[in-house]
Amino acid sequence: MADWKNRWEDNVGGTATIGGKALGFFVDKECILCSVCSDAAPSNFRMSDAEDHDICFKQPENDEELSQCNEAMENCPVEAIGDKGGL
Repeated sequence: MADWKNRWEDNVGGTATIGGKALGFFVDKECILCSVCSDAAPSNFRMSDAEDHDICFKQPENDEELSQCNEAMENCPVEAIGDKGGL
């Protein structure tokens, strides 16, 4: 399970609200740069500028992007993607 306290600093901050639920995706330092997240949700995840990990660069803005982010989180092989929710 991803750890908010161990997240990469270059993730986008903030939260989004979709369907009345607050959410905030992030990638923590367990990331192995496998690109599962950027393949599943290219509008929200990408390789970092350092090219050694992936990041969430934009919170989802609609149901489709939310679905893709959830797919990325569910398929991450090292569980490095998390949703901080309303934290």
